[in-house]
Amino acid sequence: MADELDPGNMKILLRLGRVYTSLGRPDEALHVYHQINATAKDMQPALTMQKHLRTAEETSQKDASGSMVIYALNEAERGLGMGVDKPRKWQLMRGEAHLRMGNVNALGEAQNVVMSILRNNNQDPDALVLRGRILYAQGENDKAIQHFRQALSCDPDFKAAVKNLRMVQKLERMKSDGNASFKAGKYQHAVDTYTEALAVDPSNRNTNSKILQNRALCNSRLKQWKAAIADCDKALELDPSYTKARKTRAKALGESGNWDEAIRELKAMHEANPSEPGLAKEIRDAELELKKSKRKDYYKILGLEKDCSETEIKKAYRKLAIVHHPDKNPGDEEAADRFKEIQEAHETLSDAQKRARYDSGEDLIDPSDMFGGGGGGGFGGAGGIDPEILMQMFGGMGGGGGMGGMGGGRGGGGGFHFQTGGGGNPFGGMGGMPGGQRRGQGPPGGFPF
Repeated sequence: MADELDPGNMKILLRLGRVYTSLGRPDEALHVYHQINATAKDMQPALTMQKHLRTAEETSQKDASGSMVIYALNEAERGLGMGVDKPRKWQLMRGEAHLRMGNVNALGEAQNVVMSILRNNNQDPDALVLRGRILYAQGENDKAIQHFRQALSCDPDFKAAVKNLRMVQKLERMKSDGNASFKAGKYQHAVDTYTEALAVDPSNRNTNSKILQNRALCNSRLKQWKAAIADCDKALELDPSYTKARKTRAKALGESGNWDEAIRELKAMHEANPSEPGLAKEIRDAELELKKSKRKDYYKILGLEKDCSETEIKKAYRKLAIVHHPDKNPGDEEAADRFKEIQEAHETLSDAQKRARYDSGEDLIDPSDMFGGGGGGGFGGAGGIDPEILMQMFGGMGGGGGMGGMGGGRGGGGGFHFQTGGGGNPFGGMGGMPGGQRRGQGPPGGFPF
């Protein structure tokens, strides 16, 4: 090199300092400048670059916004020579900064940065770990694990790869355990497992939002509605676009007794995304549940849950009837009214078909909703029938019943339904369709998670 052949040549050393600066090596440039007592003007570009790089490095080591790191790197890069590649260390810092920002666009930028490094060297362990962490932040945990393992194949002692691999594997294992407990109906165990999983890496917004949504489902099955709503709120804080969490939240709001807010939530979702499958039906179902919530709650009158058995209904009725029977409460009008309600509740819930119609809200269905507003007098406007509602109506027919008397039958609640009776069954095997969901599955009017 020229500086080695003539180490005292100030002109050569001055040019060397400028070359180092243009390559993104300000520390080496300043070392050269100090040898020749360069002027402040000559040293300024290297000093400015060094200052911004130190700011980027110091900021990246603190729990600060990644945007500050990116700003400092942008300023440092202004001193690079034309056509000079950005130094690998700078690119790793930039990718790390985008990862720290965490939003969808920033994670996409982080992927672009790290892929540019891997195109030059696909065995770079630092870049492989960074890409694995980005994939992990995007919810691609299996791919993240592959990248951490690849980094370890390049450097078996790479601590960052070992640390991240163990963390993601632990999180995946706990999430799988929670899912298995949920499927097995062990909801409290699933809640406990998901809670432990959330503590593995509190910084992961993507995975934790899904775990919170899963825990909300478990709490819903346990009828812990407030806990379910709180989990959904936390999930939406981490991912405001998480539609599934909004649906679960709406369901929990309704089941907790706030169907008005549930409907508002669903309608807001529908307005924001009209193409979202099933939302229109879920709104109709929620509106039906709102109507159901305003009528007499026969289950509440008997002190029962909606998934109670026939035996439980009989026991509750007998117990309450003894307490509130008029003979035991002479002259007590409130007790008499209470006894009538108990009898009314028992009469409905002890009859399988009446209970099915009550649970489904069939007696509350507006015929105009079924026929697209074309009137319920016949099948002239049948093009707008909601198949779900039609199935509910057929469900009440029982086995072997025909369609006789269909024209003018109305249930006790004023709702529209088919009367059964008469010989034969023009619908073949349709008469055996269930009148309502099995006990324990919740009312048909609800919407699935």
